[in-house]
Amino acid sequence: MSGSLSDNLTLRRAVRDHRSVLQQAMRAHRADDLDTAEQLYREVLDLHAAQPDALHYLGVLCHQRGRSDEAVEFVRTALKITPRHPDAHNNLGNIHKECGRPAEAEACYRRALECAPDHHNALGNLAVVLEVQSRLDEAFEAYGGLLQKAPDEARGHYLMGLFLRNHAQNMEHLEQAAECFGRAFERDGRNLRALEALGVTLYALKRHDEARRVYRDWLEREPDNPVPRHMLAACGGADAPPRAADAYVRELFDGFADSFDEQLLKNLDYRAPQVLVDALGGVLGVPAGALDVLDAGCGTGLCAPLLRPYARRLAGVDLSGGMVEKARVRGGYDALDVAELTGYLQSHRGAWDLVVSADTLVYFGELQEALVAASAALRPGGWLGFTLEAMDEDADRVELTPSGRYRHTRRYVERVLAAAGFGDVRIVADALRREAGQAVAGWVVLARRPGRGATSSEGEAA
Repeated sequence: MSGSLSDNLTLRRAVRDHRSVLQQAMRAHRADDLDTAEQLYREVLDLHAAQPDALHYLGVLCHQRGRSDEAVEFVRTALKITPRHPDAHNNLGNIHKECGRPAEAEACYRRALECAPDHHNALGNLAVVLEVQSRLDEAFEAYGGLLQKAPDEARGHYLMGLFLRNHAQNMEHLEQAAECFGRAFERDGRNLRALEALGVTLYALKRHDEARRVYRDWLEREPDNPVPRHMLAACGGADAPPRAADAYVRELFDGFADSFDEQLLKNLDYRAPQVLVDALGGVLGVPAGALDVLDAGCGTGLCAPLLRPYARRLAGVDLSGGMVEKARVRGGYDALDVAELTGYLQSHRGAWDLVVSADTLVYFGELQEALVAASAALRPGGWLGFTLEAMDEDADRVELTPSGRYRHTRRYVERVLAAAGFGDVRIVADALRREAGQAVAGWVVLARRPGRGATSSEGEAA
């Protein structure tokens, strides 16, 4: 027997109301007003507890806010209601991928493709996690499938270019990568990462004039963009600055934030955080959770789980707000700040027992000011650990490379550390990552501020 007329009207009104609120929530979510969006999604669920779109998008939002376990539960609940929803499977895969669970992510992307074989985002994401798992033949096949299914979409050409460049075994692979980057930019003139990648790859192919032309043309179109200005200098088309401009670093990494971890994982053997913390273990001894630690240039927070066992308090700072938000999602920090590194160190005198900087000072040519600030920010006896890209010359100099990063000689590093007042300097050569199929040589540097404090070179409390 059907309900009364008033009951039916109430039900229709509730359905209409929750749909209206859901649209408001989605608009707020797209506008990045996460507080309003979360409140409205929850209002929808108060009106209709099994509304799958509200559950799905609330899950996505929770992940954005660093509550990834909660996010997984919301999206899984949505999929119990609508099990053949390819976007929900794809987004659940994204959550797993960004939480470092590539096998779980792969399963989600495959389910999305079962529901919608032409789901281009899921296919591209599947290729990425296959590559992360070093299943390169399968990844190459998936990237190729994406190009066949979506030949006019820039993303597939860009991802294939990155794959070919990251795993290049000969110059032909780099030539193919350059072609992919060019096609990606032809299809989407807003894809400036493809344009930058094209310039770097052309330089690696020793097509120097073409690389400089890419950056000059870009700079003519966007004279206020710091990226082509810096990269033109990196290719020898202008004078090299003493350090990368703040605007360049911010623009580069804000644009890179969403794919940063993914790209580093794909650059096989990215090791800077691990080798740096391993080296520090030799001077700090057994982790005791007793130190005030700064992750200087924290990026997306890759160092956090490695540093946490040593830290009573772990803080991170980075110039890129986009990267800091990713670090907030990853978790592990007691405090995170968006700030320029040298100024931040100067404003925190005597605050830290340990300052760690993995692959951040590679954007500094002249290191003196930053190292003086780091010394002042350390307590007596505190340790500084950082990585640099190495120039293997018996000279005292630094150079800007076509990657946009700087390389330093050992003699230069020893001189500026001594001038900044550091002692007990230890510099070890190691490979920090791979690029274009080649190992990138680096320095792993440890140095200690003189005096007795919370740490000692023997790893015991002073």
